[in-house]
This record gives sequence, structure tokens and C-alpha cells, in this order.
Amino acid sequence: MHIVIINGPNLNLLGTRAPEIYGSTTLHDVEGMCSRWAAEVGATTTAYQSNHEGDIIDRLQRSSGVDGIVINPGALTHYSYAIRDAIEAITAPTVEIHISNIHDREPWRRTSVVSDVCEATIFGRGVNGYRDAIRHLASRAAWPAETIPYGSAADEVGDLRVPPTDGPHPVAVLLHGGHWRETIGRDRLDGVAIDLTKRGWATWNIEYPRVGGGGNWATTPASVERALDVLATMTKDRNLDLSRVIIVGCGSGGHLAILSATRDRDPRFIAVAGLAPVGDLSTAAQMNVGDGAVPAFMRGTPEDQPERYAAVSPVAHLPLEIPLLVVHGDRDERIPVDLSRSFVGRAADLGDSVVYREFEGVGHEALTETDSPAWHTVADEIDRFRK
Repeated sequence: MHIVIINGPNLNLLGTRAPEIYGSTTLHDVEGMCSRWAAEVGATTTAYQSNHEGDIIDRLQRSSGVDGIVINPGALTHYSYAIRDAIEAITAPTVEIHISNIHDREPWRRTSVVSDVCEATIFGRGVNGYRDAIRHLASRAAWPAETIPYGSAADEVGDLRVPPTDGPHPVAVLLHGGHWRETIGRDRLDGVAIDLTKRGWATWNIEYPRVGGGGNWATTPASVERALDVLATMTKDRNLDLSRVIIVGCGSGGHLAILSATRDRDPRFIAVAGLAPVGDLSTAAQMNVGDGAVPAFMRGTPEDQPERYAAVSPVAHLPLEIPLLVVHGDRDERIPVDLSRSFVGRAADLGDSVVYREFEGVGHEALTETDSPAWHTVADEIDRFRK
């Protein structure tokens, strides 16, 4: 697999231009990092940068036969329909990348005229966004997904992957984390989706509205419910066993997964799995999880909105009355492990069937890194519900 990395105007100044926004990493460093990240997924890269619109268009046209393109168009993002047309005209799948959170800057930066012709848009993750773009392209090449809308909002879509073997196959619904913020998307669970599909699960990796893009304590859970409702209507020709559904969520996605499992105690749900889940919103807010992420999602503090917190905090809905799997690393730097310890303790006290795995010396990301020992243990635990 060969991927072309294209950087637009002023990105040659990375490392010196507005380091408080773009960081101190130089373009040369970024290009080297992209080469190493590509090698991790068995790919190679060619890097290109230009301050001129026509040169970028020429480079895109010469890239028609490559396996993927990662493009940061810089300020051309916001008005270059010529670059948009070039991306649309070529056959190579393209991921748009921005180092900063363009949705949290000047109003004119919030519009992209190229997003709708790209496979994905990744922003606000710093230079690691290039890594995620490369991994997304590699995942799409390794196992293409059927992307299905489940609502009218742009973020209400899901990626369906189904094993090619005889079925019907049980379904794992996947909910990514990211503190409910729009800078993190479902691409983060591409590897998890592929690994579980290889194991015999159909996977429904859904996107949902997040804070900054219309998501909050009311709209986001409602979107997840719509995704589950649409899953229930999928026809049998997709080879799905819709009587066996497990909901798997990581971090804030773990909150949404456990909350969705309480809905009418749906008999389809055979289990729910929380990977470092936020099971208690009030305690998480008091711990300042995600640097204010909980009050931003809840649009208020526990003191201001006690009824709201009770309505959407999983701990308030215990017992779940379905099997619960919770895993957490004791070195999690994003979501304190004490949240899971107290949550599973409360669930067990109320009679729920709980399996808890705590990994020594493991941080947050290892739970969904498919080459990590922690993930293999998590996947084996999930597999217990398939067999």
C-alpha cells in the first residue's frame, strides 16, 4: 500500500508558525513520522508540500493510481473548489487532516469545501491526526465497510462489516470515546471493528453527534438509540443475528454503551462491555475528567442539574440485568480507574453479573490497540458471548 501525504500553504512553517496552535513539530519531522506510522501498517509514503494551489492540483492528479491520500490543504480548505474537484476526480481514497480544531477557531476556518469528497476528516488531534489518517486508510483497504446513515444529521452514520463465512452472525455495536468531543471519531475503532469481524462478529461502528457539533446529554443518547433502532431493521440478507447484540464502548463511548443497554432492557442485548467507561457522571465531573468534558456534555454541573445527571448516568440505572464486562488499566491517564472499581462494585452489590478485568501498568489507549496484550484479553472476553 502506498500513501501520498500532501501539505498545503504555510505548512512548511510548522514548528515556528503559531506554535501555541500548531505545536513545535516541524514539517520534516511530520513527514518522517508519517513514514514510520505507515510502515507500522505495511505501507509506504511519499510526501509533498506546496504553497501554490495549481501545484497541489497537479500533484493530486498524478496521484490517481495510489492507494490513498492524506491531505492538509491549509487555508485552501475553506475556499478552493478547484482542489475539491481534483479530489473528486481521482480514484484514490482521500482523508482530510487539520492539526488544530478548526471548528473552535475563527468562523471562516470552520467551513471546509473538500470534506464531502473525502473518506473522512480528522481535526484537532495535533500531528497525531496524520497517524490516524494513515491508519484509517489502511483499515479501509484491509476490510472495506458499508457506511449506512441512521438519521438525518451528518454524524448519524455507522460502518457495517460482516464476516464472509456462514451466518447469521451476532453483532457488536461499537461506540468510540473521546470525552464526547467532536475531535475524536469512529475511525479510532477501525482496528477493533476489523479484529472482531475476523473473529466472527458483525460490527456496527457508529458515529454520533458530539460536543461542538450538536451533541449533548439529550441529543447524543437519542442518536445512539436511533442507530440501534436502524440496526434492528436491517434485512436478513446482511447475514446478521439480530437476537444476539453486544454493545461495546470505550471511555465516553462506554458511558453511552451502558446507558443504551438500560433502554427497556432490550432482549436483543446479550451483554454490554465498557472499556474504561464513564459509569458515574457526577463523580467524573468532580474528578474533572477530560478537563471539563462532563459539564460540557451535560451543559451544567451536578449541583446545577442533579435530575439531568441522574437521567443519563449509568450508575443511577443499576442493576442492568444483563451481563456486564468492564475493563480498565490501572495507569489510565484519561479516566481514573477508581471510576470503574466503584461502578462494578455497585453493579455487583445490586445483583448484576459482572466480569471485571484490571490491567496492571496499562494506560487508556492500549485497551483498543489491537496489537496490545490488553486488547487480546478484552477480545477474548467479548468472544465468550459469541460462543
